[in-house]
Amino acid sequence: MKYMQSLLAELKDKTEEIRLGGGLQKIAKHKAKGKKTAFERIEFLLDKDKEYIEIGIFAGDGMYKEEGGCPNGGVVCIMGYVSGRLCIILSNDATVKAGAWFPITGKKCLRAQEIAMENRIPIIYLVDSAGIYLPLQSEIFADKEHFGRVFRNNAKLSAMGVPQISAIMGSCVAGGAYLPIMSDYAMIVEGTGSVYLAGPYLVKSSIGEDVDSETLGGAFSQSAISGVTDNIYKDDASCLTAIRSIMDRMGHFEKAGFDRKASLPPKKDQEDIYEILPEDRSRPYEMLEIIERLMDDSVFEQYKEEYGKTILCGWGRIDGWSVGIVANQRQIVKANQPGNKKEMQVGGVIYSDSADKAARFIMNCNQQKIPLVFLQDVTGFMVGSRSEQGGIIKDGAKLVSAMANSVVPKFTFIIGNSYGAGNYALCGKAYDPRLIYSWPGSQMAVMSGNAATQTLFQIEQANKNKIGRDMATIEKNYNEQMSPYYAAARLWTDGVIDPLETRKIISMGIEAANHAPIREEYKLGVIQT
Repeated sequence: MKYMQSLLAELKDKTEEIRLGGGLQKIAKHKAKGKKTAFERIEFLLDKDKEYIEIGIFAGDGMYKEEGGCPNGGVVCIMGYVSGRLCIILSNDATVKAGAWFPITGKKCLRAQEIAMENRIPIIYLVDSAGIYLPLQSEIFADKEHFGRVFRNNAKLSAMGVPQISAIMGSCVAGGAYLPIMSDYAMIVEGTGSVYLAGPYLVKSSIGEDVDSETLGGAFSQSAISGVTDNIYKDDASCLTAIRSIMDRMGHFEKAGFDRKASLPPKKDQEDIYEILPEDRSRPYEMLEIIERLMDDSVFEQYKEEYGKTILCGWGRIDGWSVGIVANQRQIVKANQPGNKKEMQVGGVIYSDSADKAARFIMNCNQQKIPLVFLQDVTGFMVGSRSEQGGIIKDGAKLVSAMANSVVPKFTFIIGNSYGAGNYALCGKAYDPRLIYSWPGSQMAVMSGNAATQTLFQIEQANKNKIGRDMATIEKNYNEQMSPYYAAARLWTDGVIDPLETRKIISMGIEAANHAPIREEYKLGVIQT
């Protein structure tokens, strides 16, 4: 318990620090202009009696040190309810480099649009940005997943019929001006909002015209004269109130039809999870005890309970939603492979029988339209001559194929280890989970820290032309990269959460996914059997 309490305290401290954005002085200057902060704007929009999920709060954490940092990626992203409607909200934080777009800002905005697209839920942009951060323009401007992709997604979302609402609440310049104008609604706040392709200084240097910001692209110019924006609002509050009104009158769309019944709390105390998870990640524990503290009424019906015991598969409900669970078992169990002299298997490793079982289970869930939840504590696939001759690659490929081609929504939680191909097979970020979060203390890497350190040290020692680092330095660098915050900073995950938030994220994630009917038939390509 003390171990988990220290991890949760670290999570709380880091979150509170990030909430300050560019710092107290920058916040004071921002509010002196009559503006709400990025998060205050979101709080005003959100329904007060409903929960919300924050996405990418650790984006940029520890990155861009030479530039002074980019906390929260310079933009707050929330999935929550506005006038009873589930939606995505993106709010630029102008206290962080005037809301300029760093490379991680672009990646985070694309992630938000991806969630809106996958789930066909509205997206609201609260714009207050100075545009691309020029010193890093080469890392955000021209590539496929860079700044321009945002406007491509604007067009795609519109064609899909996904509502987009933009409020220009501060600067909106250069290429960034297209984001609100390509939305279905473009609103602007008087006195603080401005939108133009080139600001006064650039206009002066380019064509020699002297013009002030308000005349060039202020609220009156862009609403009454150009017609670029729809309506003018006197302040942040009135503009945000208008957005709530728009959301309130929207019609409803066809649903996917995922099954939901009345929600029941887990019968077993959820806080026991803090004690079940061991500090020593090599020590076994019973994954079933974790699962039963996530399920409604702690009911979990196992699939092939006596087969492939290093992966648990089964059905239950979370906040009333029907779900299929695929989870690693790190408990030591009796082997069911004939000839195994040790007669034991250590969980966390995927064996052929476990891969076969999980693949079959995933197929069943797709056939029955049941969303999938993956709980990762995996060290990879079993190695060695016996496993290779038993076809571990073939069975692993079957699992990856079944999971990758899944058409039902998938949700992934890294609760312990997430190493190597195990990360891939159990729906890592590369395999399109609708949401993916880590628990504190989890680790993600190609292999464990000890194994990697030994390997890297041997390589450096063998390279006689290179000055080798000592093993302690190698281990320190590698362990830093395994941290859940390192992954979240780069948006390999959507964040680090208290384990008790898991049920909420799954429930809201499935509710969002239920807005997108499944049109695609579940198919598998050629697989070795």
